[in-house]
Amino acid sequence: MIKRSLLLSLLLIAGSLHAQDKEAKPAPADLAKAKQTAEQVCAGCHGAGGNSQIPTNPKLAGQQPEYLAKQLKNFKGGANGPDRANPIMTGMAAALSEEDMAGLAQYFSAQALQPEAAKSKDTINLGQQIWRAGIASKGIPACAACHGPAGAGLPAQFPRLSGQFADYTEAQLKLFRSGERANDPNRMMRMIAIKMTDPEIKAVSDYAAGLR
Repeated sequence: MIKRSLLLSLLLIAGSLHAQDKEAKPAPADLAKAKQTAEQVCAGCHGAGGNSQIPTNPKLAGQQPEYLAKQLKNFKGGANGPDRANPIMTGMAAALSEEDMAGLAQYFSAQALQPEAAKSKDTINLGQQIWRAGIASKGIPACAACHGPAGAGLPAQFPRLSGQFADYTEAQLKLFRSGERANDPNRMMRMIAIKMTDPEIKAVSDYAAGLR
């Protein structure tokens, strides 16, 4: 019953997010300009094709374009400052227009992901359990309920996590848990991460890296 209630809540939130996204008109994208920006600006941290070689910088290739566009907008922010705190990315996003962000999102999403792999045999069972079934006793839903069984994410709603650096996913979950990252709609990720221990976060992050 607890699991059913958690899934129902997630579906209601997802439906609300989907309705909001349907109302928003996508900005036109200049892919030629986006490619140039990616190669001249983004490549230093994320690789020209979005396949970062540095675990602290996420892989962008193959990511959901709506998610990428949202993160850029959150980094840039508005009159009240950025919605997602990161001095480097705020500086990078400051000069980007809506069209620039849409172009970069579409460009990187179209690139082929060079995925990472799970590395810890000791935590694979725990990671799999959390991903597939969650932890009902703690009110933690299955990650697969939103991000998909294979971690591919859901267009316009939830990001791809499969093949991402485990270190990066782990760091983001801890930022959600501490409240330092707060750009999740309806506090969804903060409500989940605050219930997770360090070993649980590490296990599911490593498991997600190996999903295909």
